[in-house]
Amino acid sequence: MKGKIIQFRRGRHTVHERHFLIDVGAKNIEEAKKFVGKKVEWKSPAGKIIHGEVSSSHGNKGLIRAIFEKGLPGQAVVNSEEVELK
Repeated sequence: MKGKIIQFRRGRHTVHERHFLIDVGAKNIEEAKKFVGKKVEWKSPAGKIIHGEVSSSHGNKGLIRAIFEKGLPGQAVVNSEEVELK
Protein backbone atom coordinates (compact mmCIF):
# COMPACT_ATOMS: atom_id res chain seq x y z
CA MET A 1 0.00 0.00 0.00
CA LYS A 2 1.23 3.49 -0.75
CA GLY A 3 0.93 6.70 1.23
CA LYS A 4 1.87 10.34 0.76
CA ILE A 5 4.13 12.34 3.09
CA ILE A 6 2.27 15.41 4.32
CA GLN A 7 4.64 17.15 6.77
CA PHE A 8 7.12 16.80 9.60
CA ARG A 9 5.61 16.25 13.01
CA ARG A 10 5.97 19.69 14.54
CA GLY A 11 4.85 22.04 17.22
CA ARG A 12 5.01 25.78 17.49
CA HIS A 13 8.71 25.87 18.38
CA THR A 14 9.97 22.36 17.63
CA VAL A 15 10.30 20.07 14.63
CA HIS A 16 10.82 16.34 15.04
CA GLU A 17 13.13 15.47 12.16
CA ARG A 18 12.50 11.72 12.21
CA HIS A 19 8.71 11.90 12.64
CA PHE A 20 6.52 12.34 9.57
CA LEU A 21 2.79 12.57 9.03
CA ILE A 22 1.58 10.32 6.23
CA ASP A 23 -1.78 10.20 4.45
CA VAL A 24 -2.72 6.63 3.52
CA GLY A 25 -6.33 7.31 2.55
CA ALA A 26 -7.93 6.33 5.85
CA LYS A 27 -11.23 8.11 6.50
CA ASN A 28 -11.07 8.34 10.30
CA ILE A 29 -9.02 7.53 13.39
CA GLU A 30 -10.28 3.92 13.64
CA GLU A 31 -9.06 3.08 10.14
CA ALA A 32 -5.72 4.79 10.79
CA LYS A 33 -5.10 2.73 13.95
CA LYS A 34 -5.02 -0.44 11.82
CA PHE A 35 -1.68 0.67 10.35
CA VAL A 36 0.14 0.94 13.70
CA GLY A 37 3.21 -1.31 13.77
CA LYS A 38 3.55 -1.66 9.99
CA LYS A 39 6.89 -1.03 8.32
CA VAL A 40 7.36 1.96 6.03
CA GLU A 41 10.06 2.66 3.48
CA TRP A 42 10.84 5.77 1.46
CA LYS A 43 12.88 5.49 -1.72
CA SER A 44 14.89 8.50 -2.86
CA PRO A 45 15.20 9.44 -6.53
CA ALA A 46 18.81 8.16 -6.36
CA GLY A 47 17.60 4.74 -5.18
CA LYS A 48 18.49 4.97 -1.48
CA ILE A 49 15.90 3.40 0.83
CA ILE A 50 15.15 4.70 4.35
CA HIS A 51 13.08 2.48 6.64
CA GLY A 52 10.64 3.43 9.37
CA GLU A 53 7.68 2.20 11.39
CA VAL A 54 4.17 3.51 11.96
CA SER A 55 3.94 4.54 15.61
CA SER A 56 0.40 5.89 15.96
CA SER A 57 -2.48 7.69 14.33
CA HIS A 58 -2.49 11.48 14.20
CA GLY A 59 -5.61 13.58 14.60
CA ASN A 60 -9.15 12.58 13.70
CA LYS A 61 -8.92 12.62 9.90
CA GLY A 62 -6.99 9.40 9.30
CA LEU A 63 -3.35 10.51 9.19
CA ILE A 64 -0.64 8.28 10.63
CA ARG A 65 2.68 9.13 12.28
CA ALA A 66 5.79 7.25 11.16
CA ILE A 67 9.22 7.32 12.80
CA PHE A 68 12.10 6.75 10.39
CA GLU A 69 15.57 5.39 11.28
CA LYS A 70 17.04 8.75 10.31
CA GLY A 71 15.61 11.99 9.02
CA LEU A 72 14.33 12.19 5.48
CA PRO A 73 15.56 14.98 3.21
CA GLY A 74 13.32 17.99 2.66
CA GLN A 75 12.59 16.86 -0.88
CA ALA A 76 10.49 14.04 0.59
CA VAL A 77 7.88 16.64 1.60
CA VAL A 78 8.28 19.10 -1.26
CA ASN A 79 8.11 16.57 -4.09
CA SER A 80 5.29 14.58 -2.45
CA GLU A 81 7.13 11.30 -2.93
CA GLU A 82 5.17 8.21 -2.02
CA VAL A 83 6.08 5.84 0.78
CA GLU A 84 5.49 2.12 0.69
CA LEU A 85 3.72 0.41 3.63
CA LYS A 86 4.54 -3.25 4.20
